[in-house]
Amino acid sequence: MREFLTQPLSDTDPQLAEIIKHEEERQQNTLELIASENHVSVAVRQVAGSVFTNKYAEGYPGRRYYGGCVNMDAVENLARDRAKQLFHCDHVNVQPHSGASANIAVYMACVNPGDTVLSLDLAHGGHLSHGLKVNLSGHLYKIVPYGCSRKDERIDMAEVRRLAREHKPKLIIAGFSAYPRVLDFEAFGEIAREVGARLMSDIAHIAGLVAVGLHPSPIPHSDFTTTTTHKTLRGPRGGMIMCREDDAKLIDKWVFPGTQGGPLMHIIAAKAAAFGEALRPEFKVYQQQILDNAQALAAALRSHGYRLVSGGTDNHLLLVDLRDVHPDLTGKQAEQWLESAGIITNKNMIPFDERKPTQTSGLRLGTPALTTRGLKTGEMKTVADLIHRVLSSDGDEAVVAKIRGEVRDLCAQFPVPHA
Repeated sequence: MREFLTQPLSDTDPQLAEIIKHEEERQQNTLELIASENHVSVAVRQVAGSVFTNKYAEGYPGRRYYGGCVNMDAVENLARDRAKQLFHCDHVNVQPHSGASANIAVYMACVNPGDTVLSLDLAHGGHLSHGLKVNLSGHLYKIVPYGCSRKDERIDMAEVRRLAREHKPKLIIAGFSAYPRVLDFEAFGEIAREVGARLMSDIAHIAGLVAVGLHPSPIPHSDFTTTTTHKTLRGPRGGMIMCREDDAKLIDKWVFPGTQGGPLMHIIAAKAAAFGEALRPEFKVYQQQILDNAQALAAALRSHGYRLVSGGTDNHLLLVDLRDVHPDLTGKQAEQWLESAGIITNKNMIPFDERKPTQTSGLRLGTPALTTRGLKTGEMKTVADLIHRVLSSDGDEAVVAKIRGEVRDLCAQFPVPHA
């Protein structure tokens, strides 16, 4: 039995090893344009697969329910200290397993079932954990959605204020899954204080930009700030909550034991590694390149006639309205054609979309993963050209196959980080 534990995966489980190999090949040979995905460093992957996966550590540093946690305490304290330095906040809880888990803990900390929550409409770019009816958030709380203006497809802060005054929410959420513009956290904070609400800012998508000062920080204006640790932050898949010292005990209580059991210590260690990388000067250079690439991709797509929601982007993502160039093409079909050509995207609703969420009129595109691989603004024009050629082909298999070869050649020039 002991010999079995030391054998490589290719010997003990060749079927699983083959699947992993296929996924490595897929990631290497495709262009990843999903805005919520990235490629972590070799160091982060190594730490995520380290011996920290073997240990239970319920509780918090200095207050564990298990023995043998001296190194668990050290690594969790390291992750917390680095996150506080990175985001300039009073308190951090690095134990949430995901962004949704972080959001749930905040809900439990400050609203009761049936209370009113004001959040961005999912059809206008909100996240499922901000009030989707079949999600816990939409099931337990009365969700009042705010949205984008028809005039400019940006969040209408006057409408947010009007809704807040009318409905008196206990919690206001500033955050998104698909919104290409800067969030005015200061205005959200003013509205929350005016109506006596708590403010939760969900920066899952923009955390990397916030960390280096390329997007305004919500920390001075928010009661709670939640985030994932992947996406632009380029860490392992996980979540985190930041708050003022006054709310530290409340948040910690609702993460553990309120909504979770044992923390994933190998992922917390990987978070510490990612935060360490984000504190390095070159991380700001990387974030600026993400923004430059997004602007270049937007300009190149506009040159082909595509309309972008709100006219462009201020961050790492853009929403492409397909209808002007391809009136009959749905986001679902576009996603499928592009994947056949090795270009990975996701269908997405646009504000006031007349198509169903399963079909959509738009695509959501993001630049973090391509930027990690080293692509720059010149390559963004190439990527936009490839996208346009696929979508203009009506799914012609010969055309798509030819473009697939060009995508592979481009990917070969910019390998995914690997040991």
